[in-house]
Amino acid sequence: MLSATPETGLGDVPLVVGVDEAGRGPLAGPVVAAAVVLCKPCPAGLDDSKRLSSKKRGQLEPVIRARCAWGLAVVEPGEIDRINIFQATMLAMTLAVGRLVETLGREPDAVLVDGNMTPHGRHADWRWPLARAIVGGDGKEKCIGAASILAKEQRDRLMRAAADAHPHYGWDRNMGYGTPEHMAALRAHGPTPLHRRSFAPVAQVDMFAGEAA
Repeated sequence: MLSATPETGLGDVPLVVGVDEAGRGPLAGPVVAAAVVLCKPCPAGLDDSKRLSSKKRGQLEPVIRARCAWGLAVVEPGEIDRINIFQATMLAMTLAVGRLVETLGREPDAVLVDGNMTPHGRHADWRWPLARAIVGGDGKEKCIGAASILAKEQRDRLMRAAADAHPHYGWDRNMGYGTPEHMAALRAHGPTPLHRRSFAPVAQVDMFAGEAA
C-alpha cells in the first residue's frame, strides 16, 4: 500500500525491521501490517500502541513517517474470508516488509515480529530467515512499537472512513470490534461488504437471515 524513506540516513548500521499488525480480532474491516526501520533521531515516546492514548498516537505517527523508513500493507475482508485471518496476517506482514525493503534497496539484517510466530515458513513469499518473534515485542522493541503505531493509526483511519458509508455500526468508535453496539446493528441491518463473513458472529447473523427469508 504505502512505503517511505526517512528524512535522515540509515548509515552503515545493521538494518533491523520491526513488524506489527492491527485488526486481527474485529468482525469488520481489514487487517493492516506495518514494518519500520528506526533512524536517528529516534522518535521519543515509542511504545505499544495499546498503551498510548489516541492523542499520543496521533502525535507520534507523523513523526515516525517523517523520521523512519516504513512500509504498510492492507488485506481486505474478502481476502481474509478467502484465506483465513491467520494467513491474511502473515500476508500483510510479508507485504509490509517487502515494500519497505524494496524502497530501501537493502535486505534487513534482522526482522523482529510482535507475537509468538513469524511468517517464516508460514507464507511462501517470506524470504527473510533472520526473523524473530517477540511476545509483547511492541512494548519491548522500539521498532516494533513504531510499527504498532503506524498499523493502528492507518487501520483506525480506514475504519473511520468506512463508518461514513456504513453509519449504523459505530465503526468510528469500535473500529469493527464486536461491541454490543456493533452486534445490535449487525442483527438489525445485516452484514456489509466490509464484514468478515467467515467470523462466527457474522456467519451466525447470515445464517439466521437466510432462515428468516
